[in-house]
Amino acid sequence: MKKARELTVLCDAEVSLIMFSSTGKFSEYCSPSADTKSMFDRYQQVSAINLWSAQYEKMQNTLKHLKDINDELRKEIRHRMGEDLDGLDIKELRGLEQNMDEALKIVRNRKYHVITTQTDTFKKKLKNSEETHKGLLRELEMNEEQAMFGYVEDDPSSSYEGALALANGGPHIYAFRVQPSQPNLHGMGCRSHDLRLA
Repeated sequence: MKKARELTVLCDAEVSLIMFSSTGKFSEYCSPSADTKSMFDRYQQVSAINLWSAQYEKMQNTLKHLKDINDELRKEIRHRMGEDLDGLDIKELRGLEQNMDEALKIVRNRKYHVITTQTDTFKKKLKNSEETHKGLLRELEMNEEQAMFGYVEDDPSSSYEGALALANGGPHIYAFRVQPSQPNLHGMGCRSHDLRLA
């Protein structure tokens, strides 16, 4: 590496060095005024040796193989779509028919599996909704059974006790004042009553 740098500086030369040690460690040096690819290109031009021909040929063979596979797949797709069947004999047509029957069977099995799964899911959701609805109905019935109705005398102390219980977090008491609806009953000594719902 030191000698390569000295040649670059002292001789104004373009130097490229590639080195592999006995352990396989890779090292390289290239003059600041050049790069490794340009050095390889110049080497090929001067020596008339194509360094990439083998690699290029390998890549071309791989590309050709992939194109052949692609053509075969496209042909098979056209056959499965019912196109370009004129060149097929009885054996090929029978094999194509069997392949399509097997594919159709697989598709149907998958469809039935999806339908069954969705049906089971909807049944579970419906069952949960029904249970929730029944629970709400039971809760509503229990609340209705616990409701108590009654008449309470118009006693100021009772009203005060009810208001005090409501303020202290006691049971909710709703008071309704019942007045006689007939005018001739007002003077008959009938007392008004409070209807309280607890």
